[in-house]
Amino acid sequence: MKAGDLTELAVRNLREAVLRNSLTTLGVAVGVASLVAMLSLGVGLQQLADQRLERSGLFNAVFVAPRSEMRGFGRRREEPPPTPGESKPLDQAAREEIQKLPNVLEVYPQVRFMTEVRYEGNPFPVMVAGVPQSASTDGAFDGMQGKFFSGPSSDEAILQIEFAKDLSKTPSSLVGQDLVLRYPERQPLPAPAEKEGAQANGDSNSSPTAGFTVVLREKKLRIVGIISTEPMGGFGGMGRSRLFIPLDVAETLRIAQASDLREIMRGESADTAYSNLTVRVTGPRQVEEVEAAIKKMGFAAFSLLDTTRNLRLFFTVFDLLLGIFGSLALAVATLGIINTLVMAILERRREIGILKALGAADRDVQQLFFAEAGVMGLAGGVLGVAMGWLIGRALTFGTDIYLRRQQLPEVNISSVPWWLVLGAIAFAVIVSLVAGIYPASRAARLNPVEALRYE
Repeated sequence: MKAGDLTELAVRNLREAVLRNSLTTLGVAVGVASLVAMLSLGVGLQQLADQRLERSGLFNAVFVAPRSEMRGFGRRREEPPPTPGESKPLDQAAREEIQKLPNVLEVYPQVRFMTEVRYEGNPFPVMVAGVPQSASTDGAFDGMQGKFFSGPSSDEAILQIEFAKDLSKTPSSLVGQDLVLRYPERQPLPAPAEKEGAQANGDSNSSPTAGFTVVLREKKLRIVGIISTEPMGGFGGMGRSRLFIPLDVAETLRIAQASDLREIMRGESADTAYSNLTVRVTGPRQVEEVEAAIKKMGFAAFSLLDTTRNLRLFFTVFDLLLGIFGSLALAVATLGIINTLVMAILERRREIGILKALGAADRDVQQLFFAEAGVMGLAGGVLGVAMGWLIGRALTFGTDIYLRRQQLPEVNISSVPWWLVLGAIAFAVIVSLVAGIYPASRAARLNPVEALRYE
């Protein structure tokens, strides 16, 4: 039988039972819609998580620390632990050396300290963190009240919303106001003359550094913004920080840290030694290369690639489960296709008998029923994709309404990529053809003599 004749017969037969065939096609569409809606939800949530993590800077960051401070971080199981005296100081020279590595955008330390601020004459304890200027693209600053720092050396501050509520009952009124940051400044002490002479004579037990003193300082800061969440960048995150200042400003404050005494005891300069550094690279693909180069320099380094791999594995399993549950409705729709085609066989026995009497082979009859099943599957797939997309849009719209009421930024929790559209339509057609195997085989086995007797 020619393809044109086969198509004409299939279309004519589908038109003769419009209501029944339409309901069957609608059943396929509902099954495809449930499949597309669930998978689009999984894809949308995965894209949302990827975007949030990527904007946080965790995907393209390598965290560096002295090997003596490794304690399991940055060292794989097959790598031996550091031996005494093996660790190199993580100082300004090391920072500049790391900055020269290929694919490195910036290298900056984490400056974070506990101190006190005064607002309207009242003291408030607070954890302060330095934020690099590149963090302006961090997702934590989306939808912030006010603006980001006007420059890397600006005497400005951004408050976390909970801390802003502690300062004022109307947090939004704080933008543009001033507060005073009180902090302990570290000042090195000059080495005594006798120590310098002993050092000149080659006395290895002497040290040119006598130590440091701590002086209480104050600095006025202008509040320029309020954020609802914390930036995630830095070694281990900002860690419950509630006040953020430009990193360049934080470095110039020369804050006295608990690690300063440890560096002095080790004979290292507390002025230039860093407890850790964050290395920002051009992209996630370059992270492993930069991490390996830093380890060859004698430092401990680690990234969050393993964590992101586990996250992708979770979403893969999540998408699989959503696909399985979404396919249940499509499986039910296959029963409707089988029922429709079996009923068509009973109603069209004379037609089948005439086709065979005119020379139609069993294969031609099978192809006719397969064509009808395929058309219902194709129509149901296209309609189902459209319905699934509308369901996803409705879920996103409802979610955004709820988030706006909670004063949270809007998100897109549903996404229908092109591969999902083509895959859903192809899946619907394949399922429909599988459902048509039994009715087509049954129609092909009909005896033409008995079929012509059927009234």
